[in-house]
Amino acid sequence: MSLSPAKRVSVAILSLFALAIAFSFHAAGAEEATEDQILRALSPAKPQALTRSLSMGPPAQDNPAATEAESKLVQSLHNRPSRSLSMGEREQIAAIVKDKPKIDLEINFDYNSDRISAKSLPSVQALGRALANPDLKGSTFILAGHTDAAGGDAYNQDLSERRADSIKRYLVEKASIPAADLVAVGYGKTKLKDPANPLAEVNRRVQVVNMENKTTAAK
Repeated sequence: MSLSPAKRVSVAILSLFALAIAFSFHAAGAEEATEDQILRALSPAKPQALTRSLSMGPPAQDNPAATEAESKLVQSLHNRPSRSLSMGEREQIAAIVKDKPKIDLEINFDYNSDRISAKSLPSVQALGRALANPDLKGSTFILAGHTDAAGGDAYNQDLSERRADSIKRYLVEKASIPAADLVAVGYGKTKLKDPANPLAEVNRRVQVVNMENKTTAAK
């Protein structure tokens, strides 16, 4: 049954409206993290100023022994390939980074590969610009590679290390970040971002953590 001209116009308008809504949702989902967002996420928190009118007791004291041990660990990681790190060192890093400035850009890779996916390349480029910013100069950054749960433990451990090394290589070669400022570490499938969906794409990623800001510490 053919539609009247008025009904055809109404159907066309509704179709265009539906397409516009669909496009807006797609565009929102495709938004990438900006250089400024990455920079703010990785910048050390500034201590809050104390006021005379509001006293919360003496400020918390840092643990000198823990700080020194952490510093020694970071120094021992410089210029080491990811596959040289022991399981104990990887777990030490995982424990320390919980309280560090970090960002998970969900840098994805082609399936079963250490090749950076085309859709994640803008995020890696923004990361390179952020790490080159003077505000982060002197910092040591952890590049933690992760896989999904497909495959065996040994295979995924190797793949995660190659993915972390892939990001490090890109940042050194394309963004001129000093290699000594980047520590690549692989966790295989041991720390899934979405444990309920172990094969999900979001699990194939590299998390970036600011381990230490030597410029700030030196002041």
